[in-house]
Amino acid sequence: DREFVTDDYTNITPKILSYLNRDLHLKKDNPISIVRQRIVNYFYSSFTHGGNPIFSVYDNLSPVVTTKQNFDDLLIPEDHPSRTKSDCYYVNRKTLLRAHMTAHQSELLRSGLDNFLMIGDVYRRDEIDSTHFPVFHQVDAVRSQRKEQLFQDHPGLELFEPTFDPKNPLIFENSINDPNKQSCHSLEATKLMETQLKNHLIGLVHALFGDNVKHRWVDAYFPFTHPSWELEIFYDNNWLEVLGCGIVRNEILANAGPNNSIAYAFGLGLERIAMALYKIPDIRLMWSEDSGFVSQFQNKKLNEKITYKAVSSYPQCINDISFWLPSDVTIDTFTNNDFYDLVRDVGGDIIEQVKLKDKFVHPKTKKHSLCYSIIYRHLERTLTQAEVNEVHKEIEKAIVKSFNVVVR
Repeated sequence: DREFVTDDYTNITPKILSYLNRDLHLKKDNPISIVRQRIVNYFYSSFTHGGNPIFSVYDNLSPVVTTKQNFDDLLIPEDHPSRTKSDCYYVNRKTLLRAHMTAHQSELLRSGLDNFLMIGDVYRRDEIDSTHFPVFHQVDAVRSQRKEQLFQDHPGLELFEPTFDPKNPLIFENSINDPNKQSCHSLEATKLMETQLKNHLIGLVHALFGDNVKHRWVDAYFPFTHPSWELEIFYDNNWLEVLGCGIVRNEILANAGPNNSIAYAFGLGLERIAMALYKIPDIRLMWSEDSGFVSQFQNKKLNEKITYKAVSSYPQCINDISFWLPSDVTIDTFTNNDFYDLVRDVGGDIIEQVKLKDKFVHPKTKKHSLCYSIIYRHLERTLTQAEVNEVHKEIEKAIVKSFNVVVR
């Protein structure tokens, strides 16, 4: 247990703190853990050297990281929207709950590793609905290769362009203007890594969803890879994005130590895969201790086809909440994620969804008003309207106190 000083950046709520150390990705029979094990097994069996797996797995890394780990080490610009308080859970100005598992990439490279999986819980402030939750779980991976590994059959080929000096990698200004490659890398090295990356990830998707699943690659942008792609599969009559990937920016490798290798990286969300594979309709169910949910995943073979059957569909209760904003706040400057966090903090897991219903500016007084619909539903029993009204009143009191609004 570490202690941290709070400051003007601190925005972690007690509700979010309650999710720390739950480790659903390591909890036997949880769907997230089942998918994690299937992915690990794929990498263990597909990549071996002398009969031993070459990928090492890190699934117990502390979720409290520095802004350097989460952003700077990954070349995420100072003004990037992902750094804002409305997107992340900050412990203080220099420390936060990791927003992605890639936050550990540089420290593991620095320690001399070249093939590894990073698995754990990540935290992002987001909207509230059946597919979004402020805590979710990711698998991120890096595979790096030196020249003699990548070009073992073509020893005359090079990883880098002649203008790049691997002994002084940081003095080279690496450009990403060419959509096909980074300016430091040779085209042959980039294309061979791209082919390996895509083949390995198509193999993973086949291992999870079956050999006949259709897929497509979509060009993407991430600050820490170039070129970059997203992989989508056609599943249940929809195109589903399953992961993002790319060739690791050479500056990241050079800053972390390796200056004579090229690497690929990818990241995927375990909840998204588990919800698709097992037809789980609501992300909150992953956290359920209800035996009706848990028993459906117990004592099953790892690759068994499981289709979640709803135990019961309890009715929703919908209450609206409208309020006038204080004079120094407008409908455009009010931070929705602050409101969502407060609602979740007061209402807990009976909050199914929060939707912005209406924005209004009074024509005469010019006062600004917002109206939200809050959808309440318990996963394990029927809520009474009286119970909901009580929680709703507590939310009204809390927003008056926190945001200085006037409830309409």
